[in-house]
Amino acid sequence: MPAPKPSFQDLLDLRDDTAKPLYQQLEEQLTRLIDDGALPPGTTLPAERQLAERLGISRTTVQRSYNALRERKLLSAQGRLGSIVQGPGPRLHSGMDRLKGFTEEMRELGRVPSSQILERLVVNDRSIASIFGRSSHIDFLKLVRVRSGDGVPMSREIAWYNLERAPGLAQSDLSGSVYAKLAELGMPLVRCDQTIEAAAPTAEECAIFGFSKPVPCLLIKRRSYGADGDMLEYVEGLFRGDTYTYRLSLQS
Repeated sequence: MPAPKPSFQDLLDLRDDTAKPLYQQLEEQLTRLIDDGALPPGTTLPAERQLAERLGISRTTVQRSYNALRERKLLSAQGRLGSIVQGPGPRLHSGMDRLKGFTEEMRELGRVPSSQILERLVVNDRSIASIFGRSSHIDFLKLVRVRSGDGVPMSREIAWYNLERAPGLAQSDLSGSVYAKLAELGMPLVRCDQTIEAAAPTAEECAIFGFSKPVPCLLIKRRSYGADGDMLEYVEGLFRGDTYTYRLSLQS
């Protein structure tokens, strides 16, 4: 006979030999089980008192953990029946094997991409010109967009494009892929330099993502270049950290 499937609390490992509080350990471990699909949406978790007794911890500890998960919309309260796992379901695991834009990335992940333009301006900006290695008087297209997959806001990005090299962008329809539009204009992007760092969302970004309190996010900064080596794009995109991870494949 196959071994019985372990209950989810058997997958928890709360330790009292660390400085991290028990409620935080419990929250992090439940988050991991939800993200990994071990606790899929619709799963009923025990009531606070019941789980506290099973784990040998205080009800207050479980209550604080559950409340934090509810604020992040990972659980919904069901009174004495316990709590129901709400999602967000499996994380999006985006590969970093080649240069691609958000639109292509979402399609590869099986999601329908969409964009909302919050700001579109032709600007002169000395600090941005310095990043591009250009003189301060040239024009840049500044584009602020919310990028969504299946209608769920995934990122807020601020991008600048070198209009000296790609003047056609100024009047183009940019509701879709800017990368595709650059290719149409004869200026395809061929490589980029990219950094990823942890960042906290602003109040505006929390509102966009639907966070009741700040959740750690991924700040991606990208410098993209055309075939002649000229820099055409600089973008800073904040990606929500509760559903988005990047996957790397490395070879020796």
